[in-house]
Amino acid sequence: MDLFKSMMISASGMRAQSVRMRVISENLANADSTAATPGGDPYRRKTVTFKDHLDQANDVSTVEVGRVGVDRTPFGREYNPGHPAADADGYVKTSNVNSLVELMDMRQAQRSYEANVTAIDTAKAMMMRTIDLLKS
Repeated sequence: MDLFKSMMISASGMRAQSVRMRVISENLANADSTAATPGGDPYRRKTVTFKDHLDQANDVSTVEVGRVGVDRTPFGREYNPGHPAADADGYVKTSNVNSLVELMDMRQAQRSYEANVTAIDTAKAMMMRTIDLLKS
């Protein structure tokens, strides 16, 4: 039945968005981190990419996490000569995480997750309605 396939597709989307939300949460938690030692690097923002996966057993194309990579944008610099990780000029490297971007990404992941939940609920309701019709 195709309703089961649609539920599988939505479930895969929920799993992928769940991983994305976990990574975004990690980025937000480390947004204010700095390097621990002079010349060291602070936390580097992580990114999630998705890929298409063909489930040949069920003849369904689903989504899954392709990889969790790192954002190669440059680190910020903050003048703080008293910090233990300050360089000779008094600057400390700061994380390349932009909290506003992370919050927007989190909201988008949340909406995608909710859309998949709605699709599963709709498929479930359609199956229940079909069963009710067959009982009559």
